[in-house]
Amino acid sequence: MTFRGETVSPLNIPAWRSFPLRERLSASLAESFGTTRVAINIDNDAKALALAEGWLGAARGVSNYIAMVVSTGVGAGIVLEGRLLKGASGNAGHIGHVIVEPGGRSCSCGARGCLEAEASGTAIAVATGDPAEMASAQVQERTGRLVGRAVGSVANLLDLRLAVVGGSVALGYGARFFQSAQHETDAVARLDFSRGCRVEPAGLGPDGPLVGAAALGWAALDPGSSRP
Repeated sequence: MTFRGETVSPLNIPAWRSFPLRERLSASLAESFGTTRVAINIDNDAKALALAEGWLGAARGVSNYIAMVVSTGVGAGIVLEGRLLKGASGNAGHIGHVIVEPGGRSCSCGARGCLEAEASGTAIAVATGDPAEMASAQVQERTGRLVGRAVGSVANLLDLRLAVVGGSVALGYGARFFQSAQHETDAVARLDFSRGCRVEPAGLGPDGPLVGAAALGWAALDPGSSRP
């Protein structure tokens, strides 16, 4: 997604290839408010969740963590030393395209075995033929295991001790998902500094990204701060 430009191109929304979201929102709000222009700041739900959980949720008081959304797609926001990681193009955090099953299912990005292609709600529905919420216990455990595999690798890479996970799939599968994710994280994150990385449900539940939108607005007004 080209956040610093004028368009977005999310892989899991084909109709939005190079979609001028900022321009459309600005024009619509300007018309509603009877003004010429409304400033718009855009980012994805996972980064919004990361800010929300650090502000009022499960990562409150934590300076280094990852927050993930496991829903129709899989994404993440990463906070290091209290600051949201942006990356060169604003796309830091695409954990959905970490390979967790080499040679696995085809992903919309062109690779195979990406976390999003294996553990997203969309991928689960395609693989099982049923909506993700109807997944068997085995599928729920596998989904948690694959998420934990990615979390463990990121914990090793970035020296993290906490992963907060939200989204309809993760929260809907509940304890079975989180137990499996924690077990796999423990198996992967075995270095002295990453051992003990916790995998916890998003403290704000499904409202996290909405709360995060407020935090993103605050961050735009005060670039020196990642949270209110």
